[in-house]
Amino acid sequence: MSLDQIFTKLEESLSKSPFKLFEPLVEATHTFLLTPGKATRRGPHVRDNIDLKRYMFMVIVALLPVIIMGMYNIGRQTGISDFWLAIWKGALVMMPVVIVSYAVGAFWESIFAKIRGHVINEGLLVTGILFPLTLPPTIPLWQVAIGISFGIVIGKEVFGGTGMNLLNPALTARAFLFFTYPGNMSGDSVWAAVDGFSTATPLATAAAATGNAVDALHASPLHYTLNN
Repeated sequence: MSLDQIFTKLEESLSKSPFKLFEPLVEATHTFLLTPGKATRRGPHVRDNIDLKRYMFMVIVALLPVIIMGMYNIGRQTGISDFWLAIWKGALVMMPVVIVSYAVGAFWESIFAKIRGHVINEGLLVTGILFPLTLPPTIPLWQVAIGISFGIVIGKEVFGGTGMNLLNPALTARAFLFFTYPGNMSGDSVWAAVDGFSTATPLATAAAATGNAVDALHASPLHYTLNN
């Protein structure tokens, strides 16, 4: 029995069982792993079997360099200089955030798909990863769950779902957390200390030597340059 037949049989079984609530989730997994065997029949779409999930998956592939860089940056901020170790450390920090984002997002998408009687919207594939990429690595996981819930429900589903929303769900979730938990979003300290120094400006140094800031300015090369 092929993978396609397994999913088809599972969907048919769920449609007649008390677990019908999970049918949209199974269908979403089915069409994500396997390209649908049907094409669009009316314009303006290209008549092929590359559905919306395929296009969303292309966005995920395009985001891979950003994801890898984000993981590396997290590891680098902890003081790890080795490239691969930094990525590994960043992955350990980032993956729980991504998992919570997708899990909670899939929950809400399943609820609305069941209520409206349609399949799970494909936008979750992109929203579920874009939202974690906007978050600080130290964000509590429960805030991730609250943020993605607000972004999907208020930012998208209240407008009718994917394609009808006026707001970007990922950025809506980010804005919600920023104004609700600004301390966790912005932070009050950096991870790694940066060496630096502060000193008086050259004009202040000259003024201290001459006792008059105006005379120091007139005697400076800058004054000569501006007047010639």
